[in-house]
Order: sequence, then structure tokens, then C-alpha cells
Amino acid sequence: MTDSTQESAQVDERESDALRTSSLVTLSTSSMFPESTASGFETAARLGFDGVEVMIGIDPVGADVEAIEKLRDYYGVPVTSIHAPTLVVTQMVWRGTGHWDKLRRSADMALALGCDVVVVHPPFRWQGDYATGFVAGIAEVSQQTGVRFCVENMYPWRTPAGEYKAYRPTWDPTHEPFQHLTLDLSHAATAQMRSMDYVRAWGDRLQHMHLTDGLGSFRDEHLPPGTGNQEVAEVLQHVISHGYIGDLCLEVNTRGAGSRAGRERMLADALAWTRDRVARAREAAPLFS
Repeated sequence: MTDSTQESAQVDERESDALRTSSLVTLSTSSMFPESTASGFETAARLGFDGVEVMIGIDPVGADVEAIEKLRDYYGVPVTSIHAPTLVVTQMVWRGTGHWDKLRRSADMALALGCDVVVVHPPFRWQGDYATGFVAGIAEVSQQTGVRFCVENMYPWRTPAGEYKAYRPTWDPTHEPFQHLTLDLSHAATAQMRSMDYVRAWGDRLQHMHLTDGLGSFRDEHLPPGTGNQEVAEVLQHVISHGYIGDLCLEVNTRGAGSRAGRERMLADALAWTRDRVARAREAAPLFS
């Protein structure tokens, strides 16, 4: 991507954000696992989602910008965010590329696809200089690329021997000086935290949401919103009444659905539930402004 093209993409995205007055309800391609990235676009189009978050590394297509462009154009579903390959299971994506170069490559992919949000997990403790320099590095790479690197809340790993703090500087980004944050409500449940406490503490640093739920298991459950203990309806009421217009990205575990039809029913129900709660929140918003 040339400098002029990158600058134009950034300007277009900023103008789009300025005109947006409400949140988009989007679908993470990881919600289709073990199906493909392509199935995420197909399902998003069929069910009427407003956009797609591409999980880089769910399959080879998810790491190929030209392939994603073709899916976007064929299905007519915009890419609204990119999830960088920072999970344990995606560490081998773009093998041989350094951690910071992977984030820059994720930013290039976002801009090429017309969005400016890249979701990133905090580093693992064993990732050396990348981990120790992460806070300053995120600020630098955000400034260099013009992309919002939205750092996601994680959780301590719970084992029979106790908690293991796998992330550095921390699994909870609340008290770090990150400008842009992603709230994952399932991660909050796994950490035995309240998502409402996060949204109140983060204020306008909350730029992106993985809309899901959990019951506090040691496993990251990614239940459909409204089926766990994270008071998702109340969270939506709060953020919308306070002017939140970032994406509401459904990142739901559908592996137990058993079939494509079952998976689509789960996602259709989650989409309908979300749109209903968002509509209620908008109706009530003047009462809370």
C-alpha cells in the first residue's frame, strides 16, 4: 500500500466514523470455527450482519488480504475490524515474522480492507522484548499506522495449582495507558470480573466490544449474549446511553451446534437478541443522558 493510499484510507475511515451515529452489529469469523473464514462472510450476508471481523489465522484464507477482498466484494459484507494473530493457536501465522511486524502487517491489512480497528491480545510473558515493551510499542505502532490497536482484556489462567499470570504486563488493561480498548465479556466472566465495572472504568477508551457471555468457568466459554452472568443487556444500556458507537462484534462459540444449520440458528438468535436490546437501549437513552 502506498503512503497516499494509506492516508486516503485513514481519512475515509475517520469521515465514516464521524458520520456514524450508532453501533454496527458484526460477526467474528471465529464464531464459525471449525468452519472457514469464507463461511463467516457467507453467514454474515445471509443473516444480515452489518460487517465482519476477520480473525487472522482461523485458516490460510484469513491471513490473505486478496482472498478477503474477494469475499468482501462477493458477499457485499464490509470488513469492520481485524483480529491480529496474537492467540496461542495463531502464533505460527506469518511464520518467521517478528511480533511487531505482525501487528504492522495486521494494520496494513485493515487499511487495505477499509477499516482502522485491529484487536490485539496482551503478550505472553515468554515473548521477550515484545512483552516488556508492549505498552510503549502499542502507542508507537498506533501513531505510525493511524490504526486503533484495541487491546483486549484477558484473564488469569486457573490451574489446580492456582492462578498462572500468563500475560505481560497484565491480563487486565484497565490501569495501563492504552488509548484504545476491546471489552470481551466472556473474558471478563472467566476472570470473575464484571463487564459493567470495566465499561465504567474505561470510559471513552472503550472502542470495540466482543459481545458474548460467560458463567465464570475456568474455560473461556464465549456463550451467546444474555445467557451468562455478565448483565449484557445492562452493559448495552450503559454504553449506548453514554454515546458508544463502536462495533458490537458477536464472538460466540458455536462448536456445539452440530451442523451449519444449527450454527446459523445460534447466530441468528444472538443477532436478534442484540438488535432488540440495542433498540431498547436507544429508546431509553435520553433518560440516562
